[in-house]
Amino acid sequence: QVRLVESGGGSVRAGGSLTLVCAAASGRAFNSYVVAWFRQAPGKEREFVAAIDWSGGETYYADSVKGRFTISRDNGKNLVYLEMNGLKPEDTAVYYCAAKEMGGDYIYYGTYVYWGQGTQVTVSS
Repeated sequence: QVRLVESGGGSVRAGGSLTLVCAAASGRAFNSYVVAWFRQAPGKEREFVAAIDWSGGETYYADSVKGRFTISRDNGKNLVYLEMNGLKPEDTAVYYCAAKEMGGDYIYYGTYVYWGQGTQVTVSS
């Protein structure tokens, strides 16, 4: 089974940067998987942020973060990063790493079957 652990959250001022890390704590490698970042603010629906096709490296971004966030991978360490620059208060949320086998809708949280515990990102004005 794939188990995911996120880290790197924290509190920053608007315009600041954070890099989140998703690690496969146990189980098989990410081969043939899509790995994604989602976020959820209180009272809001879980929202797609970015995804990466592990085998091909193709990336996908929500319009709200395009040009500010970068998703990347470290093949040797089974890590996925989310570099966040130019953070805005509206980026404040719990950020989750998620994974699934390739195929299906990659932007909808309901299609992902493996989830991390979440890491809090807070951006102040």
